[in-house]
Amino acid sequence: MAGASCHSNDSLQLPPSLCCNTYSVCYLSESAQWCRVAAGVGEERSEAVSYSNSDCLMGSRLCNQLFHASYVSGAFGTEWSVKYNQQEICALKGSTVFMSGTLTHPGGLRVTEVFWVIDPALNLSWPDMSKNPDFSGRVEYLGDEQKLVSLKLRDVMKKDEHEYCVRIKTDQEMQKYLQRPGVRLTVTELHVEAPEEVTEGQTADLTCKTTCSLTDPFIWYKNGHPLTTKTIKNNQLHLQTVSSEDAGSYSCAVGGSQHLHSTAHSLRVRYPPKRVSVSISPSGEIVEDSSVTLTCSSDANPPEKNNTWFKGSTPVGEGKNYSIPNIRSDDSGEYRCKSRNDLGERRSTAVQINVLYPPKNVSVSISPSGEIVEGSSVTLTCSSDGNPPVKNYTWFKEGGTSPVGSGQNYIIINITADHTGLYYCEAQNDHGALRSAGVPVSFKGYPVILYVALGVGLCFIFLVVLTAVFWRCSESRRKRQDGNTDQPIYANEGQKDHSPRPPPEDKSSVYANVAVFKKQR
Repeated sequence: MAGASCHSNDSLQLPPSLCCNTYSVCYLSESAQWCRVAAGVGEERSEAVSYSNSDCLMGSRLCNQLFHASYVSGAFGTEWSVKYNQQEICALKGSTVFMSGTLTHPGGLRVTEVFWVIDPALNLSWPDMSKNPDFSGRVEYLGDEQKLVSLKLRDVMKKDEHEYCVRIKTDQEMQKYLQRPGVRLTVTELHVEAPEEVTEGQTADLTCKTTCSLTDPFIWYKNGHPLTTKTIKNNQLHLQTVSSEDAGSYSCAVGGSQHLHSTAHSLRVRYPPKRVSVSISPSGEIVEDSSVTLTCSSDANPPEKNNTWFKGSTPVGEGKNYSIPNIRSDDSGEYRCKSRNDLGERRSTAVQINVLYPPKNVSVSISPSGEIVEGSSVTLTCSSDGNPPVKNYTWFKEGGTSPVGSGQNYIIINITADHTGLYYCEAQNDHGALRSAGVPVSFKGYPVILYVALGVGLCFIFLVVLTAVFWRCSESRRKRQDGNTDQPIYANEGQKDHSPRPPPEDKSSVYANVAVFKKQR
């Protein structure tokens, strides 16, 4: 093996194809190999190192450490090689990387150890990377170590970006080998490039970006679920006519590494209020004198600016909440809210407030109205206002200890004096009871008038009969008196009438009476 010696650290003069100096300039032929002899305590070691013509990484550090260099040629020099399957690998952060190569070495040597080193030009001790704490638990060597050498590196990180080279040791201490350039690893991450906010109805394009050229198909996810219904072209996701449902967290991945998602990108969609609704608190029955709060909810981006409350069609309040303290029965009705933001407004569907309360305004009416005649029938009717409607009506008569009837109507058939008195009803529902004012039932003077009229009539008849009897008696007495005094009567007539008279005739009592009645006429 031909060789050349370094006579000082300032300059190393080697065969014409090799030159190393303190200015870190390397001149190497395509097939040149360095034979590095490192000085140790009482020993000398020779190592073969392969560099390409374009590699000048050794620099002054290597030159300053070279105590002796030999030019390796002939059969021994040309039989060392490691052919890497790939010399550049771009991997996704978190993925697993495989590096491999085919080994050729001089005959007569037995490979005893094969391992990988990182950045050999920067660390001339060339340690086994598997012993580096940064790679603990992530490195696995594969292959048969005679012809096939492989490295499996799991969960790659950004700090794993290095040059990886194969280091070979044999059963001969002086025969060791390092093949470079090795495999250059670049670690990349996916990220989504997209607008942060779009307005409903517009279009949006999301792009999955990476520093490497990845040929595997891209997969898109929304809120962690794969998208299958959207338009995906190469590394781009196209959203046509964006709606509020398109808002969410988007990420992308590459086929074969679906578990390695990009950092999520949040897409916000601006839209007017929708799904406006009203809730009532507390839920359940609403009882008079309690307090009720209505809350207006909506889905809007940006959030609603204001809410207006309506009872029926009349505005009654503003704000997200509308409270009714000490609610009354007249607060019952339909309520709705109107939500508004910069892009529009929408009203909720109506909710019904039904205020429950005990009976009120309890009263009694009598039918038929007017005077009550003994022996007739009377109906008393109880009326009230209650919610829910009155369940039970109970009738009482003043002075009694027990109810006299039930039901909304109380009927008295064949009324007598015993039925007269003060009547009232009690109305009851699930929330309370209330009694009416008393209503009197009596004979309002009609029987007395009847008796008086009958008495007057009898008296009148009696007087008429008595007068007639008296008159008859008077007439009879006068007739008797007239029968005993005929002569004076004729004498009187004679005095009044001086005309000639016919001769006297024989008069009976009948004719005398007739003459008398005629005279009187």
